Amino acid sequence: MSDTDGKETDKEKLSAGQTEKDEDTSSKKPATPSSVKSKSPTPSGPGSARTGSKAESKPGSGVVKNAKSPQSSAKSKTAPKANAKGKGKPKSEDKREDTPAASTTADDTEEDGIPDGVVPLFMASKTQEIFHCVCDEDVTKEEPFKIIPKQDIIEDMKMRAAISDFSVLKQQILDYPGEELLVVYDYDFKYEQNFYVALTEEAKEKLLHPPVKGREGGGEEGEEEEEEEEVVYTYVPPEAKEWVSQGSEKEIQEETVVDTRRRVKVCIRRKRLDFGAPCTFEDRNVSDAKDGYVECTTYEDKTYDLKMLELDKGTQAIPLISDAGTQTDWKYPRNANTQYYPREYSEQEREKIASSKPVKDFVGTVAPRFELALQQNEIMNVFFNDWLNLGDSDSFGNKADNHLKEYQSFTDLQFSKEKRITSIQWHPSIKGVVAVAVAERLTFDERIDNAAKVIMTPSLILIWSFTDPIHPQLLLEAPDDIYSFQFNPVDPNIIVGGCCNGQVVLWDISAHADRLKAPRGGHRKKEKNVLPGFEDPNALKTPIVRYCAVSSIEQSHKAAITDIQWVPDHMEVNRMGIPQENRSLNCIQIMSCATDHCVMFWDTRPSKGQQGKDDDKGPKNPMGIANTFRHLDLQWKPHLRVNLHKSEPGGDHSATKFTIQERQGDRSARSGDGSAHNIFEEKPEDIAKATDSVDKDQSQSGGFSFGSNKPGSGKEKKTLQSVNTHFYVGTEDGEVVYVDWMPQKDQDTGKIQTPKPVYYHSIHDGPVRALERSPFIKEVVLCVGGWTFSLWKENVSSGPILFSAASNVKLSAGHWSPSRPGVFFIAKVDGSVDVWDLLDKTHEPSITQSVSPSPITTLYPFQVTQKQQLLAVGDDAGTLHILEIPWSLRQPTSNEMNGVSNYFEREVKRRGFVVQRWDFRETEKRELEAEIKRKAGIAPNVVLTEEELEYKAKMEYIEYEKEEANFLRELGLKAEEEEVLPEV
Repeated sequence: MSDTDGKETDKEKLSAGQTEKDEDTSSKKPATPSSVKSKSPTPSGPGSARTGSKAESKPGSGVVKNAKSPQSSAKSKTAPKANAKGKGKPKSEDKREDTPAASTTADDTEEDGIPDGVVPLFMASKTQEIFHCVCDEDVTKEEPFKIIPKQDIIEDMKMRAAISDFSVLKQQILDYPGEELLVVYDYDFKYEQNFYVALTEEAKEKLLHPPVKGREGGGEEGEEEEEEEEVVYTYVPPEAKEWVSQGSEKEIQEETVVDTRRRVKVCIRRKRLDFGAPCTFEDRNVSDAKDGYVECTTYEDKTYDLKMLELDKGTQAIPLISDAGTQTDWKYPRNANTQYYPREYSEQEREKIASSKPVKDFVGTVAPRFELALQQNEIMNVFFNDWLNLGDSDSFGNKADNHLKEYQSFTDLQFSKEKRITSIQWHPSIKGVVAVAVAERLTFDERIDNAAKVIMTPSLILIWSFTDPIHPQLLLEAPDDIYSFQFNPVDPNIIVGGCCNGQVVLWDISAHADRLKAPRGGHRKKEKNVLPGFEDPNALKTPIVRYCAVSSIEQSHKAAITDIQWVPDHMEVNRMGIPQENRSLNCIQIMSCATDHCVMFWDTRPSKGQQGKDDDKGPKNPMGIANTFRHLDLQWKPHLRVNLHKSEPGGDHSATKFTIQERQGDRSARSGDGSAHNIFEEKPEDIAKATDSVDKDQSQSGGFSFGSNKPGSGKEKKTLQSVNTHFYVGTEDGEVVYVDWMPQKDQDTGKIQTPKPVYYHSIHDGPVRALERSPFIKEVVLCVGGWTFSLWKENVSSGPILFSAASNVKLSAGHWSPSRPGVFFIAKVDGSVDVWDLLDKTHEPSITQSVSPSPITTLYPFQVTQKQQLLAVGDDAGTLHILEIPWSLRQPTSNEMNGVSNYFEREVKRRGFVVQRWDFRETEKRELEAEIKRKAGIAPNVVLTEEELEYKAKMEYIEYEKEEANFLRELGLKAEEEEVLPEV
């Protein structure tokens, strides 16, 4: 095609545009049926091609493009057909002409008819879903091809037979030489069906790779197509216009960098000999050469005078909003596996690499650094974050210390040496003050034999202070040896104790409270100056405080009191055992237990007959005894007695320890809410303030005040329904008894008496020495007795939830940790202390430490401050050891409370499972015995009715009377009855 032929005049352009408009107008008219059937192309010469082409040009672009002439409107379809899914929505002719075809196959079919080897096929929706060729989803107008394996089609024809859409082409499909058939989606229904199938390899290849027009046609027609597609570019030179300034040259000038300072000149010299010499680089240390390291520190350059220009800029951020959707295609699941093997060197290759010089040099270079790194890893943990753990504790280095440290020890050569410490109590409000009770180391028989000596020896309670480890601060005198005592939680100046003879004793140390608070020698400084030679020789002696009240010996226990406690200040128990609200919030009642088979409740308030008397106004006793409890002295008797009867005949329970569920400070029962709160929210400082206020209120009366503690009527007081009246009792025989203190009416005798225990278990192999409730979970109880200890939980009556293995040494005491829920301390008679951590180990103690060469009798931990916790340990030699508990045993771990609670819940479930298995085995055993009897021919046990049981019991009673009469007759205690002869 020549250049002259490729150019078009303006006249030709106008004629081409007019022709195009005519064709567009004619294309909108409906086509005749004859035009649809006509498939032969209309020949057109070069002139017609130029006339029918549409020329487009842009002003100044100089580009002209020749396009194809539109096809005749006679080739269009008469009417649009339905889509592949049977929908009746027609497609407009304009849209079909504007949308480009997926391939040139449609043009070929329109011009040449159906290709050889291609057969139209109608595929129903079910068939489309089976072969994954759903119209407009799996196959579309742009991607109409679908390859289907021949074997799948054959299987479909076998399964569905004549129902299969491929059954009409069965023989042709079987004769198909290939393995895969090509199915094409007929979007426009050109072949009167929604699909057509290629049944030969030539047709398949022709559909997949159609020939390009103009290359294979040849002749004039091919040349005409090339001429139509040729694009001629014409250069149009731009026209020069006059420059119009818009101010951009100023911006360019401002942004241009201009040198304003004199350039720095640097002169570098080098020997001629070094020119062109090769350079070798190596690593060296900074200290190997002088000036080997030059530090370039930052500094402010005062000569720098470049100033930042202020620019006015505005930016508005607008979020881009886009709507997108996606549809995932379901893929047919297929099982696939992969087997792979590691690539390894052969023996020859490994030996060659290991013996090579580069490897040896590398190993020799890195070996020292590798060895140094290994040494550092052994010395310290390189991954430990020191910053995070810097201030985690109160001090450094205490976390790894897991041993009890000796903090202080107390002993008195006159009063406590060679005596047994029976009880230890920390002062509730004054820090650093601890009291111990001492008793003679005598058995019951030895005490009777040496009664005269024992009576002459004073029985004392020693109160020690950390300020003076040599001399005790106070000595409390008792009528007999004290086995248990306790400070009043509300007013610590009141102390109650239980004697060996069964009496309950009360002390009032209000007059000596300042002595406990002040340091040693402080009272002497406060006294007035005295003349030399007139000093009081008793000024520095330890004062002895005599008891101010003792219970009546006839109404007291008949054996030694082994445990005594104050009833919490929010409740009181009346004569019928009903817990009631205590509005005064003072501890006014006491519980005590002894081995005389009973637990007693004592009330410190005056009786109704003594309320009008005022004993405090009179003079004190000659020995300086306070008149606080004068109304109780030698007249005091319990208002409630709980007898510990056994469920079956054979004696009663001898109580040694007891514990109730209510705790001091937990006043949830008083508010009517059964949920407990943290009793440790009451800090020692708050208790001290409360104690000071009580001291001020009682300063006029000289001690314990009863102005508001008069016993009122039961109607005025509120009954605490949420208080659990059941409590645990440990006995001398190693039994754990769960009993109710509220008396009930006996159905047999009609008397009101203590009910029999709910349950009891003889679990320990020695007397119970400790029975302590957990300060965090009040339902859990620690019991220590004999050579074992156990953990109990209320509402679990089948037995303990945790029972330890028998120890090699007998256990003597136990107590919970006041700060960690899962830690408790166990004392042993060999002088050692075991520390158990349930979150660490449950089969053995975490720490075992020897404390004293003598047997340990009791221990008591106490939280002094948040950073200090002390453990008081008393031994059989009269020495009180104060040990400091390490950080790891006083600081609770994260979520320790939840962990311990979950552990107890798991143990409860385990216990329930064990009981269930016991019942199952018992039932299985009975069934097995019944089966054996049935096989042996023995009649099974017959269940008797009530009438038969009553008749049987009556006959047994008649037989018993006969045997009794015969026995008495043989002994001569009963004369034989003469038979009366019948009258004639």
